[in-house]
Amino acid sequence: MSVPAADLLSTAPQPEAAEAAGRALRARGWLRSAEIVVPGAILVLLLFFCFIWPLVYPVPKPVGGSLQTTNLPLWSPGHILGTDMVGDDVMSRILYGGRVSFEVAAGVQVIGLVIGGLIGMVAAYRGGWLEAVLMRALDVFIAFPSLVLVLAIADSLGPSEMHVIWALSAFSIPAFARVARAATLRLRDQPFVVAARLSGTRAWRIMFGHLVPNMMPQLVTFSLLGAGITIILEGALDFLGYGIPPPGASWGNMIAAGQSFISVYPRFVVVPSIFLLVTVLCLNLLGDGLRSRWGVR
Repeated sequence: MSVPAADLLSTAPQPEAAEAAGRALRARGWLRSAEIVVPGAILVLLLFFCFIWPLVYPVPKPVGGSLQTTNLPLWSPGHILGTDMVGDDVMSRILYGGRVSFEVAAGVQVIGLVIGGLIGMVAAYRGGWLEAVLMRALDVFIAFPSLVLVLAIADSLGPSEMHVIWALSAFSIPAFARVARAATLRLRDQPFVVAARLSGTRAWRIMFGHLVPNMMPQLVTFSLLGAGITIILEGALDFLGYGIPPPGASWGNMIAAGQSFISVYPRFVVVPSIFLLVTVLCLNLLGDGLRSRWGVR
């Protein structure tokens, strides 16, 4: 039975509808790309200005300012963001303070990823009593309020950048261990892992050759989100006097030092707070964008 030509024309996709669908698809593609490109580009710029710019352009030292140049306003000659109450250049302290924040965030995430990820992966892959012992030991750390535990460790170690990294690692190691354990439990019964086990492949080869590459997207996105939390906690430690000791530059101790002058010079608090906010926001947006791109649950 033949179909009338009019029915075929009515059921065929119209050019306008196809073009609209194509535009919508391209718009979604641009939006998904922007979710990663925009925060990633801002973070690259921040990293460049914090680590590379002081090496290629003469920037005032973050400490040792002159009392004759105290409280200079914004856009002063030679001091784009002015100077603080002791004459130190605010922009220089922002850059060096950002360097500290990025170093602490990177150090904490690397320690948590290596130690916590290894503990969680081994515990889930081996199972049995080893998993119970390791995970219950980590549950003890998780049971403590994170900031209280970090404050106790930082107070016992003393104020310094390396001590802040180790103190905050006590918070990141259990978190990474739980993420790695959940990912390993999901992967260990997959056909490619079972086939490798039945073929006689050693356990460490299976873990590092099959499990680690497949769980890395989840761990990377989690580390980006954790880096934002780490920067906030590092700023809180600096603000409370347990982090980078003055006159060292950090965003947290800049906010702490400026709170006494907030009614007269609000920029002492506002400027480092803006940089802290933008950095944490970009890390969270980049983590969310990568998670949606990679389909990480």
